[in-house]
Amino acid sequence: MAVHESLRLHITSEKFIIEAKDSVTNELLVIDRVTQEINLQVGSQIPEAASVKPIYGILGIIRLVAGPYLIVISQKSKVGEINGHSIWKITDTEIYSYKRTMLHLTEKQITDNRVYLTMVESFLKTDGFYFSSTFDLSHSLQRLANTSPDFMNIPLFDRGDPQFIWNGHITRELAQQPELGKFCLPVIHGFVCIRSCTVNNKAIDYILISRRSVYRAGTRFYMRGLDSEGQAANFVETEQILLYDGHKCSLVQSRGSIPLYWSQRPNLKYKPTPVISSTANHMDAFNRHFDAQIYSYGKQVLINLIDHKKPEGYLEKAFAQMIVNAANKDIRYEAFDFHHECRNMRWERLSILIDLIREERKELGFFSSSRDGITLTQQNGVFRTNCIDCLDRTNVVQSMLAKESLQDQLIYLQVLPPGKDVMDSQNFSYIFKNVWADNADILSKQYASTGALKTDFTRTGKRTKSGLMMDGLNSLIRYFKNNFKDGFRQDSIDLFLGNYLVEEQEGITRPSPLVNDRDWKFYALPAVFFVSFAMLVICLLLPDEHATEQILYIFFWGGFCISSVLAIYMFGESGDMGWGVQQTEFDDLLMG
Repeated sequence: MAVHESLRLHITSEKFIIEAKDSVTNELLVIDRVTQEINLQVGSQIPEAASVKPIYGILGIIRLVAGPYLIVISQKSKVGEINGHSIWKITDTEIYSYKRTMLHLTEKQITDNRVYLTMVESFLKTDGFYFSSTFDLSHSLQRLANTSPDFMNIPLFDRGDPQFIWNGHITRELAQQPELGKFCLPVIHGFVCIRSCTVNNKAIDYILISRRSVYRAGTRFYMRGLDSEGQAANFVETEQILLYDGHKCSLVQSRGSIPLYWSQRPNLKYKPTPVISSTANHMDAFNRHFDAQIYSYGKQVLINLIDHKKPEGYLEKAFAQMIVNAANKDIRYEAFDFHHECRNMRWERLSILIDLIREERKELGFFSSSRDGITLTQQNGVFRTNCIDCLDRTNVVQSMLAKESLQDQLIYLQVLPPGKDVMDSQNFSYIFKNVWADNADILSKQYASTGALKTDFTRTGKRTKSGLMMDGLNSLIRYFKNNFKDGFRQDSIDLFLGNYLVEEQEGITRPSPLVNDRDWKFYALPAVFFVSFAMLVICLLLPDEHATEQILYIFFWGGFCISSVLAIYMFGESGDMGWGVQQTEFDDLLMG
């Protein structure tokens, strides 16, 4: 039940007509721009159109103040193939309004509609949307192998995992009609990389797929912990796939925010203090979360990489105590203070962690199947890794676990003899390290707005001074974006996923929720700091013939730096909604 891959959009004054060029029956998806009806026509004549454009898929339909908008994929690039199925990355989209004019709106409604439309456009520019018209990217190889033949005859969108399909909300109007199954294209968000390479003079395909969950999705400081349904913020399923001579192997790992009710709202401080709810029922959400995880993946080996000192230490202690109280035989907890153990750039000490979980890694195993599709081995559980953000430290450890499993898989498939290290192949070692570093960068940009930290270790196996400097730069960029941009980004994600619904002609049926209530300090204090810091650096680097004056300048601008930092800590306030949707009540609801 493949989805149409070759399409042509015909735009008339009254209709959008999507022509399936790869259909032998001349299927037409017709959307009436006036009545908003959607229907499938076969063999009908196409009326003369004002505009005809090739497109590569329908992303969905979203409703804003002005009415519905059709979103289509206008550009794509090929990532590679998985068993002959082409995998594509979305590189550009186009949005078309059903309405031909905005005369039915007030000036305020036009302004609000423009803001909402900007939200959708900005979110669609986020890197990392992938699709295939013939292959189910939302499921792991093991889940697909354990399905019935009837399952494979279900339309691609209907059989996809809703947790990982990011256009599920905006495709609902199409998906409600079974006959439109070949026009419903499931899209995942995350990272996909496919590399053909050689190991021990044998050709293999190395594939990495990271699937971001749509549940409790968001940005770094706006989404933390669990919601009342047990969904964890920044949950990502990462699958490493090895293809060799018709054989398949895969390893699935997961990451997700610390599974408690906690928050860390931006307040101009570099690291806002995490706050654990003192009233919420943590155990109920905790059990909901892990009941679902155990059902989906099996045994859970939880690797917690956060600091054991405060303020992260409070989270570690609460997490550990929750596991003791749950007394679940399918959960094993391993706390590893990453920053303490690897301080002074002693990253070789990560081998301590790998040794601690070696037996579990053997026990959980990996999935494999033969040339004829017969399952040979099953993965019996997953490593669920987290740090505070589930980004930088998490990716380092996940890549190390992936390397250990890949070594076992290659020996199992007799690609490598026992005792030979896959990383001895410089070509493959380079590919492996850079694929995992790219995975870290993309997921970090999606969640934290910058590339990942610590990727110098992932790429080279060593922690370097240049890597530390790059981490410092990325940390500064994160600080700015997390405080001044991520409120808008969070609103954009919620709008796209349907967590917030816009009513047509909003402002008449209910007041507009769009606000711009940032306090002046959100702009002034960081601006003073960055200007004074820049002037301080200039004074330090450029010598002055009058040493006394230079010292005075240094003290003057240094004083401004210190004063602005103190002011940030004294007057920092929670909340940066920017020009976005006021979410305070919505967040309170999610927090239970």
